Amino acid sequence: MQLPLKLERQSKQTLQNQLFEQIRSLILSGKLKPGTLMPATRSLSEQLGVSRNTVLLAYDRLIAEDYLQTQEAVGTYVNSYLPSDSLVLKAPTQPLMLPEKPQSKRHPVLFQGRAQRVANSQRSGLAIDFRVGRLDPHSFPTKTWRRLILRHLNASGSNLTEYRNPIGIVALREAVANHLGPARGIAVTPEQIIVVSGSQQALNIVARLLIAQGTRVVTECPCYQGAAYVFESYGAQLHPVPVDQYGLQVSKLPLAPASLAYVTPSHQYPMGSTLSLKRRVQLLDWAGQVGAYLIEDDYDSDFRHNGSPLTALAGLDPYDCVIYMGTVSKSIGAGLRLGYVLFPGELMEPAKTVKALLDNGNPWLDQAILADFISDGGYAKHLRQIRRMYLRRRDCLIAALKSHFGEVKLSGLEGGMHLVWHLPPNFPTAIEMQAIARKAGVGIYALESGGAYDYGHKEYSERILLLGYSSLAEAQICAGIAKVAAAFLKELGHPSTKPKLASQTN
Repeated sequence: MQLPLKLERQSKQTLQNQLFEQIRSLILSGKLKPGTLMPATRSLSEQLGVSRNTVLLAYDRLIAEDYLQTQEAVGTYVNSYLPSDSLVLKAPTQPLMLPEKPQSKRHPVLFQGRAQRVANSQRSGLAIDFRVGRLDPHSFPTKTWRRLILRHLNASGSNLTEYRNPIGIVALREAVANHLGPARGIAVTPEQIIVVSGSQQALNIVARLLIAQGTRVVTECPCYQGAAYVFESYGAQLHPVPVDQYGLQVSKLPLAPASLAYVTPSHQYPMGSTLSLKRRVQLLDWAGQVGAYLIEDDYDSDFRHNGSPLTALAGLDPYDCVIYMGTVSKSIGAGLRLGYVLFPGELMEPAKTVKALLDNGNPWLDQAILADFISDGGYAKHLRQIRRMYLRRRDCLIAALKSHFGEVKLSGLEGGMHLVWHLPPNFPTAIEMQAIARKAGVGIYALESGGAYDYGHKEYSERILLLGYSSLAEAQICAGIAKVAAAFLKELGHPSTKPKLASQTN
């Protein structure tokens, strides 16, 4: 470590005293924290261009006054227990006459935006958390990942010391292209794919390409909070279109020109519906008619519980208008920060430029490991395993809700990692139910808390709860719903005012 020290050789103070005072000042101001290891005397003398003896004498004085201490085989470091009188800086006897601060001429911050809710589950303080989009940490393929890390480290060569292509390494783009063909029905070449650090970076790249102040952007209603807030921050004029049990209501799309439409057709977020094939074709025709690009966010399409998945919009696209986004955040782990975007032909070159301006590429090692994981068949095996696990947990959650709350109305059951609970009229609001559950140490989520945006529509915000099941074992799911039911009954007070639950009729 190099300390910010400057010695004045023309000063009346000796170099030793200057060094003492400056180090002491760094300690008193908190810039050198207790326990900080100090530079070796030889290193500091070389840095300052003074004799080692000068540094030794300054250190000896700081040690004598308990600012520093030494330990054999460790070195010299800032004392953990500073002398008490040194903690208070003496006020000057005469007040300092400071000049008036000039009026600030800094340019105002132009950015205006909101951040979506991204929760750190380790800090939630909840015993059982049904938060949407969380993975079971035990599902991460640790053994395989460790083996692949060692393989690539042993053969890394210059890959860890040189810049790579900002759009991603060829091996990963080839692996993704080969995966998307059979999995999503998309014929794509590696040259059309850009590797990104998750969906949020992908959305920012698209927004930078296509959105200016006042640009019309169509979204589902309700929709993913993170997408709406990104578009809003670039000045977009958002146009919400409602969804139903068959996905986006295509008949309600605007006929006026639009630059962009953001959709989640495989498993609508947050409501969970799947866009029918008929509506997919109609949506593509609308985009061709009004000249819009479509962002297809395929965030959790790998988890289809009932029937076969429909071909992605990008696999049906006759207009070359679909921007397809995928990520491994929901299948392997959000901590990897890896995803990919498939761009239509005319957007590919400007998208490459934007990606290069944002960063110089994602970490090579993570990309190389993921490429092998997909190409060697490990990813397909991993998906099969967690698909079965998520289906068991979904069924367990459905059974637990019915056991305690009777014939509940649920949606979003066909796939994904969460389901939607539609609250009956005689129940408290979603926000109130969320608060009741939290008191019992259980996390269930109204739309906004669950990362969704409903444009102020109360039928969504007041009557809908989101429950993720992918991160919880069956025993936790059963215990969590039981706790919610008990807290619900306790909170409502006198039995005559309570809705009758299934547990009361058994």
